[in-house]
Amino acid sequence: MSHASSLGSRPGLPPENDPSTGWPEFSATTRPGAWEPDILGEGFSYTTLPQGSDAEGELCATLVRYRLPAPEPAHAGTTAGSRVRATLERLWPRPSSTDSSHSAGNAEPKAGFVLAVHGWSDYFYNTELARYWTARGYAFYALDLRRYGRSLREHHLNPGFTASLDEYDADLEAALEVIRSLEGTDAQGICVAHSTGGLVASLWVNRHPRAFDALVLNSPWLELQGSYLVRYAAQGVVEPIARLRPRAKLHLPELDNYWRSMSRRAHGSWDLHPRWRPPVSFPATAGWITAVMAGHREVARGLDIKVPVLVLTSKTSHLGPVFDESMMHNDSVLEVNVVRERSLKLGREVTNAIIPGAMHDVFASGPEPRAAAYASIDSWGAGYLPGHGARVEAALGRS
Repeated sequence: MSHASSLGSRPGLPPENDPSTGWPEFSATTRPGAWEPDILGEGFSYTTLPQGSDAEGELCATLVRYRLPAPEPAHAGTTAGSRVRATLERLWPRPSSTDSSHSAGNAEPKAGFVLAVHGWSDYFYNTELARYWTARGYAFYALDLRRYGRSLREHHLNPGFTASLDEYDADLEAALEVIRSLEGTDAQGICVAHSTGGLVASLWVNRHPRAFDALVLNSPWLELQGSYLVRYAAQGVVEPIARLRPRAKLHLPELDNYWRSMSRRAHGSWDLHPRWRPPVSFPATAGWITAVMAGHREVARGLDIKVPVLVLTSKTSHLGPVFDESMMHNDSVLEVNVVRERSLKLGREVTNAIIPGAMHDVFASGPEPRAAAYASIDSWGAGYLPGHGARVEAALGRS
């Protein structure tokens, strides 16, 4: 990663050494059980999870995994290790504890894995997130849901479309089947989910209480902007359309503010795939927004998630029709106060971590908010995730 030029730069112009110019428009379907090199580079690979077909044709989900590259020669180990340790200590400080030897997080670690789930009009791209979890001894995986990212195909006329969030159950089940076959049926599982993916994951974990051992939600979309009153009004307009024409596109404002804050082609720090994470989000359909509102309705009634939940959000929101610099340091997509209020409806043990200066995707924010977010996970994990404290100690003490 490197930072974009000034806020006056024109979006869409490829920066120097932009790898996205060489990325394929669509991912190739893998052979059953095969892992192919991924666009994210060394250590990353992907496998296709077939999911049948619909009116538009073949469907699939895609599982991405990260494996540490081969170790460097012994004579280079000390210098490389020192650099890694210094970076980890700078980005992810040790969690404080008055008596860490007796906390759940300092128990002997067992095998563990993380599954990341993206948000709306998005896909998995965050290599740093993968390296953070891998440094703590977890096997890292990410899922591109059907009609998103690596699972998007040329015949998909409505990227991201679904008429029911339950449709993603099959994608999650297929991903977990592969992961469990590789990591073990008793491995500790953590789901890390962003925005709409946070809504999908929350509903899934509520229905499948044994699927994961913990849930980390990155600015989850748990309610429409404003309040449930806005949702009630929207339902009355959209649901009749969705019943007759679920793929009908809604005429909503086309904003590129969030993309501008993230993409290295504008003002952000990330190289994003131009089709998988376009400047303007995928067109919203009547069926999709109705499915999302149904999920919001379920959360509002109250879920009963039995595993620990950590919710990460920016301290403040800044919503507006025109991009400005403050969107680099605020959530420019959701109202964070609404998110935090709704999060208390998720389950029995919900922790809210407020990250000043973060964007909507907390893990795509500037270096300081990202470091604060990772430190929050370490502190929370030391209390709620058996073995996590020991994993942190091992990661920071590894040479």
